[in-house]
Amino acid sequence: QVQLVESGGGLVQAGGSLRLSCAPSGNVLKFYRTEWYRQAPGKQRELVALIDHAGTTTVVDAVKGRFAISTDTVKNTWFLQMNSLKAEDAAVYYCKGVTPGGVYWGRGAQVTVSS
Repeated sequence: QVQLVESGGGLVQAGGSLRLSCAPSGNVLKFYRTEWYRQAPGKQRELVALIDHAGTTTVVDAVKGRFAISTDTVKNTWFLQMNSLKAEDAAVYYCKGVTPGGVYWGRGAQVTVSS
């Protein structure tokens, strides 16, 4: 059974940075699409960034210029670098990996931004 494990969340002051990581445990699968989502209290889960099968990255407007998604294909790990964090970025961040056989989610990493 494959599980995705996020790491790197925590408490940071506004204006600070964090880097989230996501890696699969269990059977190693090749993900052709990797994504980051976030969910703030009382809000729906929303897409933050993704890398598609061609390696093209997409970052939503709310975090453009501050967040970046990247991947280490050798380690089968992907990252979300978050800079200039704002109070509204506080949420639980989830990674998602897509394979031809299915979709896998991580359990989430809490990001708290203090003002």
